[in-house]
Amino acid sequence: MQMQWKRISIVLATAWVATLVVGVMMSLPHGANNDAFADQQIRGRAATQNLNTAQDISTAFRTVAEVMRPSVVSISTKTDVAARVQRLPPNLRRQLPPGFEEYFRDGNGRGRQNAQPQQQGQGSGVIVRQDGYILTNNHVVEGADIVTVELSNGSKIDADVVGTDPETDLAVLKIDRDGLQAVPFGDSDAIQVGDWVLAIGSPFGLDQTVTAGIISGKNRVQGIVDDGHGFEDFLQTDAAINPGNSGGPLVNLRGELIGINTAILSRSGASAGIGFAIPVGLARPVLTSIIENGEVRRGFLGAQVADVTPEVVEEFGLKVSRGALIRGVLEGQPAANAKLQPGDVILETDGRPVTTSSRLVNYIASRPPGESVQMKVNRNGQTMDVTVNLQERTDQAMAMFGAGTAWGAELEPVTPRSAERYGYTDLDQGLIVTSVSDEGIAADAGMQVGDVIEAAANRPVNSVAQLTQLLAEAQRQQVPLQVVVRRGNTRMLLVIR
Repeated sequence: MQMQWKRISIVLATAWVATLVVGVMMSLPHGANNDAFADQQIRGRAATQNLNTAQDISTAFRTVAEVMRPSVVSISTKTDVAARVQRLPPNLRRQLPPGFEEYFRDGNGRGRQNAQPQQQGQGSGVIVRQDGYILTNNHVVEGADIVTVELSNGSKIDADVVGTDPETDLAVLKIDRDGLQAVPFGDSDAIQVGDWVLAIGSPFGLDQTVTAGIISGKNRVQGIVDDGHGFEDFLQTDAAINPGNSGGPLVNLRGELIGINTAILSRSGASAGIGFAIPVGLARPVLTSIIENGEVRRGFLGAQVADVTPEVVEEFGLKVSRGALIRGVLEGQPAANAKLQPGDVILETDGRPVTTSSRLVNYIASRPPGESVQMKVNRNGQTMDVTVNLQERTDQAMAMFGAGTAWGAELEPVTPRSAERYGYTDLDQGLIVTSVSDEGIAADAGMQVGDVIEAAANRPVNSVAQLTQLLAEAQRQQVPLQVVVRRGNTRMLLVIR
């Protein structure tokens, strides 16, 4: 009865409002009556259009959620403690607390049956190939001994970890199934702030949860991947992302994958309307490389780059206000081989605008070794096209950037701007010492900020990598390295031991 009363009350209230409106209209002058009626018709049509638009959006959400359902999986991981104990080297096992190892062994020296693997984590993933390949976050499966995937139909399958990439926080899994529904890939570069998106996954273990929102930011760098040393170019969204969503898909209203949900910014640990997803433009090359090579192979430019900011424009006298500034090049590496120079500003790569140095680094790293990249470069106000043939990014290659660390000093190749900054007017080669730590080879040898290392072992030097190689060779031969240093108008010979 109560429910029926409410319904009647609403109807009566509506009828009363309608009667009131008619009464008011009848009391108005004839012209005003026509104007009010026309205005009411316009408002009515607008309301109908708005309702139709809302229904269209609702239909789009529903359709995408239904289409995506078979492509989204839940992931659970476990750590097999007993197996890990047994895999420890004997010397480490002897250091375990008394009774610790025995807990995981029965009387015959075998692992105890009741020492069950312990639950470690939970996340989400998305099927990217019909033959069972799944993309997720590295932090979802990192350190796990057992990875289990649950499909949308409820079936659970153990998965193999094909490969991981901590530098992008991505991982690729493989399950022994075929004929799966793979998600189509979208264009994360094309999506714009304000576009609708859906986040799908298993927050708090609630599988196949769908949340809606918009892209609220692009190209976010938060310093959270691989302890701040990873590749980041996050899409920001206000679609609710919570623990358990990690590794799940962020899709557009065409049902295309545009990102992998990865992290949230929150003081409470739950969604606060700021979530981050790895754009598919960054994730797809990692996926392809892991499937084809079992590991990620990245391109290497061999240049130190920095953002073009107003301060940098003023300091270096640049003729452009955007791009990535080349601060230094490694001798014998792709940038140097392509005749790129310190002070050049990279404006485009393969027709894509370069807005920050991180976007340049991400793009180069996404290209396979051996590939050529077409660059548009500004040098002293003149724009030129340059082709760079990339080499492979390896630990040895990256170590060349840190070569100055061994010296306890920061060293930069001489440029007209850097020479002027330290009071030199006639320098065209060498390395300028821009800082010296209290401890290290440079301090022991008496080097100072503003010194210019012109030669070592009777050879002109123009790169940190070259100088470090000469030092390594001298150390191998157990002889001191003689270095010619210019300080102001004086040249002196220093000995590095």
